[in-house]
Amino acid sequence: MNQTTSTITLRRWGNPNETAFAEPVFVTDADILPWDLSCASVVLRSGGLARARALLERGARQVLVGEAALLDSSVVETLSREFGTEKIGLWVPAQRMATSWALDSYSNEDFSCITPSLGAPAWEVLKSDGSGSGTDVLWWIGQVLERGACSALVAVDMHDDDDLNICAGLVERFGPALWLTPLANAMTDLEDWVRFGQARNLAIRQMPHDDPLAMRALRQNLAAAIEAVAWAG
Repeated sequence: MNQTTSTITLRRWGNPNETAFAEPVFVTDADILPWDLSCASVVLRSGGLARARALLERGARQVLVGEAALLDSSVVETLSREFGTEKIGLWVPAQRMATSWALDSYSNEDFSCITPSLGAPAWEVLKSDGSGSGTDVLWWIGQVLERGACSALVAVDMHDDDDLNICAGLVERFGPALWLTPLANAMTDLEDWVRFGQARNLAIRQMPHDDPLAMRALRQNLAAAIEAVAWAG
């Protein structure tokens, strides 16, 4: 179990068309990337072992493997063995797992009840085409970290208290190894993520270029949200 801290760490999403990255960024893999990748954590939505190797050999700060790891987790083990665990992360696009209902019969043949397929709300990992995989995010991250990844970046849109509670549970479980970013709603208000979801490591989509002043202001606002919760408690 990891203890949640009050420190906010922010990193922006870089644009593959930028000529260079002056600070650590996340960037989605593309045919054309800056030549110098020493500050880039490259997200491989579908790229596999060969592409990850090529990027790491070019000097990428890190690669985050997505669907390739979902199909074959040995990809993570192989890369971490060849390049070191600090170079390997996990890309986890996610959504709320659907709850289905089933008719269950107990030993008393006169008694049946409708029960949900899930005991508690959970997120599922999405495939690269956006469809659900049915794989529980919390379980999946735990499995892949054990196989040699050092971090996981979860991309999700949070809509209600259940999502925030799921987020808080992930943060409690994985601590500083967990990063979070919006999946589709780039302009989402991150204060609730920090206050109630306990998010501390955030990848920022609404900042397309390096802007230290704007990043500092955002960090201060989010830190103030944490302090407000502490005072209220």
